[in-house]
Amino acid sequence: MPTAKERVLFVCVHNSGRSQMAEALLRHMGGGRFEAESAGFEPGTLNPTVVAAMREIGIDISKAKTKSVFDLHRQGRGYQYVVTVCDESSSERCPLFPGPVRERMHWSFKDPSAFQGGDEERLAQTRAVRDEIKAKIAAFLARAQEKR
Repeated sequence: MPTAKERVLFVCVHNSGRSQMAEALLRHMGGGRFEAESAGFEPGTLNPTVVAAMREIGIDISKAKTKSVFDLHRQGRGYQYVVTVCDESSSERCPLFPGPVRERMHWSFKDPSAFQGGDEERLAQTRAVRDEIKAKIAAFLARAQEKR
């Protein structure tokens, strides 16, 4: 009998970059064991630099929609894990999912929407964040495997 997928919600302020990358990376790396979603406090527009950085590693998020964490709660969604991915400077605005959760985590990543410079410079900074998120996802998966 197959086991139910564990549900993970990644949350940031706008759901336009970090949480979208984390959701896509967990879906890609999780081997189908997890059901990943992402949402924000003030849903914005998907960051095109984030889309480009993910495309470079073969993951297309160009059709992803930004979602409100409050809408997910109103829909009665439940999660085993809720991971906030805001950086320290915006942590006071980073929403908490109000529903019951087995484990809450905070992973601090810089916000790609705040990066300065030309297109290439912003892309390089976004790649660094993408790779940090990828490493955190890998550690999360290793820890989850140990619990099995």
